[in-house]
Amino acid sequence: MPIVLSDASFSYPDGSLAVDSVTLRINDGERIAIVGQNGAGKTTTVKMMNGLLKPSSGSVTVDGLATTDQTTATTARTVGYVFQNPDDQIFGSDVQGELEYMPKYLKWDAEVTEQRVGRAAKMTGIRRFLKVNPNDLPFAIKKFVAIGAILVGDCKYVILDEPTAGLDDRGLKLLNRMMDQLEAEGVAVIAITHDMRFVVDSFTRVVAMANRKIIADGSCEEVFGNDDVLSRAKLKRPEVPQLARELGLSTTALHLNAVVALIR
Repeated sequence: MPIVLSDASFSYPDGSLAVDSVTLRINDGERIAIVGQNGAGKTTTVKMMNGLLKPSSGSVTVDGLATTDQTTATTARTVGYVFQNPDDQIFGSDVQGELEYMPKYLKWDAEVTEQRVGRAAKMTGIRRFLKVNPNDLPFAIKKFVAIGAILVGDCKYVILDEPTAGLDDRGLKLLNRMMDQLEAEGVAVIAITHDMRFVVDSFTRVVAMANRKIIADGSCEEVFGNDDVLSRAKLKRPEVPQLARELGLSTTALHLNAVVALIR
């Protein structure tokens, strides 16, 4: 069953509105990028998905259960959230201890723990760092440690907040391989990102937000080909479709090989 936000709004105690009547459905195995400028409501929206924030009005359900009827810890076991800054999430004295925290807290069987930790370490490329203190690792590696700690659990949905920040090409390739595996396993990936190239290369669905509302929900071609959406969300058109436009070609061409084919 999906994550469903139905006219979900969130206001802070001082009355300021952070998200205004958002309606959104996320199905198993989807890859969705949520884009928009700072203050658009992206982070508040995804925090409502995993129970870190409860809607002030409307509803948010995960697999048919309202988040308001569950503890944050319960919802987070189904909807994992990886923070933008890994230092806000990591607290273990070594990487293995970080990955084993959830299994120990939930008192998993030792064999299951070993299997899940090994899987997460392999997917995130951090097996050789298991005995290292996370504080001694480069920022990019720490990001994968934070992701691995979430993947140890049996999440059906994984939220990644600015996952490409600080990653080089090797890290981007690893991130995409990981998302490919999650998709193959039926795990949905929801990413908040300002990296439009990453969006075009890695996602099939884009949700654009502006002024605390969703203003577009569709394919990359639909969203990045819509001048009004780009203007309202204050987004720059990705490099390849911008090049296509400057050449007088179709702005729905998202990849360089497609532009080359149009020129020929």
